[in-house]
Amino acid sequence: MLKRTPLISIVAIILTIFNLLYFAGCSSGQTILITLTDSSPQGMAEYIYVGGNVNNPGFYPLKSTDSVESLVKAAGGIDSEPEDCQIELIINNSDDTAQKININRAEAWLLEALPGIGKTRANAIIQYRIDNGSFKNITELLKVGGIGQDTFDNIRDLITVDG
Repeated sequence: MLKRTPLISIVAIILTIFNLLYFAGCSSGQTILITLTDSSPQGMAEYIYVGGNVNNPGFYPLKSTDSVESLVKAAGGIDSEPEDCQIELIINNSDDTAQKININRAEAWLLEALPGIGKTRANAIIQYRIDNGSFKNITELLKVGGIGQDTFDNIRDLITVDG
């Protein structure tokens, strides 16, 4: 059951989305998908997936001070003409029950959804799997060309080799 404060926050997010899209020139007939999960325990970081017509779709840390506009900017801004604009926001907590991306099975488009992983790095991950077999643990991802410690630290809680 949603508490009053989260409900107010959800309504504020929805209103902000419509305002953002209106002022960005997106037509009102475009689809906006918002998926909400249960609130995470206090102190747990939350992540939001920003997708659709943005330049760098992926998971971004969500702070209580974030606006939809700041999230779209973090995702590289809108990448298409206003009439083709579609923004997708999926809010999810980062606890162990959240679904993680299996780097041994994920296709390129799913790997690209990870922060800091674009087409080139996603293809490098797939090529590493082809050349070396499955990853035995997530730290082995550091052996993939173009993936350094900073990138790994940003995605370590979002990936797995299990399942």
